[in-house]
Amino acid sequence: MMVKKKAKVIQNDLMDSAHKIWLAGLGAFAMAEEEGGKIFKGLIEKGEGVETQGKQEVEKAKTTALGTVAGMKTVAESYWDTMERTMDDQLTAVIHRMGIPTKGEIEELTTKVEQLTVSVDKLRANQAAGAKTAARKPAAKKTTAKKATTAKKTAAASKTATTTKS
Repeated sequence: MMVKKKAKVIQNDLMDSAHKIWLAGLGAFAMAEEEGGKIFKGLIEKGEGVETQGKQEVEKAKTTALGTVAGMKTVAESYWDTMERTMDDQLTAVIHRMGIPTKGEIEELTTKVEQLTVSVDKLRANQAAGAKTAARKPAAKKTTAKKATTAKKTAAASKTATTTKS
């Protein structure tokens, strides 16, 4: 009988333990149901915090990268300008050694030629007007003849000077 009592006690203990396990499972389920919403909300808040921090870090990295790129661009432009000036100077030196005039020198000569052309045209117009006036005047006195000879000499000298300059 004692064995039967012991078996019954063990059976009751097992039933009691199984019941407690069942109740613990139900309690865990109820607690998970109640706390699950809270935990989920807590996880969302944590995730938002991490996301905000991540965005800030990305923005810092972006700002740093843009600053670095701007600095590199400035340095590259400086080197490019220096190289360009050096090449211009060397090319100009070679052109001068070869005796080729620069654009500025050609423009200066063009301006001088234009001025000389205007001056020559004016002189020719004055000479033509003087010749027409002399042809219209009647024979002049001796002093007038002297003046005409002097004027012819002056015109010839002027013409020679103009031809020499051209």
